[in-house]
Amino acid sequence: EALRALWYATYPGQELQNLVSDQWKQIWQGKDPSTDFRGAGFISLENLLFFAKTFSASFQSLLRKQEGKRAIWEYPFAVAGVNITFMIMQMLDLDAKNEWAFDLLYCVAFMIMDKLWLEKNATYMEFNDILKSTRSQLEKELLMDDVLRIEDMPSYSLLY
Repeated sequence: EALRALWYATYPGQELQNLVSDQWKQIWQGKDPSTDFRGAGFISLENLLFFAKTFSASFQSLLRKQEGKRAIWEYPFAVAGVNITFMIMQMLDLDAKNEWAFDLLYCVAFMIMDKLWLEKNATYMEFNDILKSTRSQLEKELLMDDVLRIEDMPSYSLLY
């Protein structure tokens, strides 16, 4: 059901033929998205769904690669999301008990990742370097003295 919900949040009005379908290749690496959750599990799907529903404009902008000069070979959208979930879990040694804070941090991290991607004019082969830079930026912002909540982070303003 969560996969179906993600589909309809991502592509409103577009019918999903099957849970295993070539339609998924638009955002996943293959036609069966369930194979891409190895790194972070079900929470990564929940994070994608939260982002799609809560910050729909930001999510759709990243999904459609609407901002900046894009590489010909872009990062795989949903797989990037799974990697961001895994990165945050490792970074904060979390099991995602505070779902709202975790989901919010996930959305901010995804926006940072795309911003860095565009700034560096990155390609698919540089994805891991961009993810490392994303982690560094998150850590830097979370350690700022005046950041007491995720909403206080400078990169929170990237969300719309």
